[in-house]
Amino acid sequence: MKRSQLASYKAAHFGWTVSGKVATITLDRPDRKNPLTIESYGELRDLFREMVYATDIKAVVFTGAAGNFCSGGDVHDIIGKLVKMDMTELLAFTRMTGDLVKAMRACPQPIVAAIDGVCTGAGAMIACGADLRIGTPRSKVAFLFVRVGLSGADMGACTLLPRLIGLSRAADLLYTGRVMGGEEAERYGFYARLVEPEKLLEETTTLANSLADGPTFAHGMTKTLLYQEWSQGLDECIEAEAQAQAICMQTKDFERAYHAFVAKQKPLFEGD
Repeated sequence: MKRSQLASYKAAHFGWTVSGKVATITLDRPDRKNPLTIESYGELRDLFREMVYATDIKAVVFTGAAGNFCSGGDVHDIIGKLVKMDMTELLAFTRMTGDLVKAMRACPQPIVAAIDGVCTGAGAMIACGADLRIGTPRSKVAFLFVRVGLSGADMGACTLLPRLIGLSRAADLLYTGRVMGGEEAERYGFYARLVEPEKLLEETTTLANSLADGPTFAHGMTKTLLYQEWSQGLDECIEAEAQAQAICMQTKDFERAYHAFVAKQKPLFEGD
């Protein structure tokens, strides 16, 4: 799917805009703090799968409307339906929600989450699925699964969260379901940085644009190896990075950077 198609894409369950090389996804059900539905899960999953082919989209901003990120799964539209499902249907649902995170990880574009207000349950896992997170001091992150009688192991939480903030801190949040405030989230490393709410979208979009203007082929390689190397030993990681770097050294962006350095100019990357 090329940008010409994505730019005119009409999302049914969330906001979708494309400006230049950056796409913005906005969860937009502000009356209920932007919860997810079964339909929005599926549409988001499918959209991120298509992003693999969207060669003109270079970065993605993921945010929520009206001062909140996402309150997780909708109590009525999801939980009310789950209690009536059998095991086969439940497994299909839980695999589908996990597929959203897998699709976010598999798309080559860096995803920057702009997190304000409530970021709980599945919303917190979408945040974990992003490559970078910028938050506000007033934001509240919580992995609420235990509070509804479920395990903390949801949508990859037991592998993603420990790698973001460490095993002991992740265990604390997943066992208790407690709220992690913005300053604590930054201190833990969950957020790359904190900004004031009125500047959140602006700064997140600025970061996304800077990534989109960078060597985007190389960014895609970095993203792939950041997660691929989790299951590899040091020797395999070093070899994978040697191969990745040799590939990137064949790109025109690498040559552009050299000529710009010689000319004492800023390189203009084109992603090829």
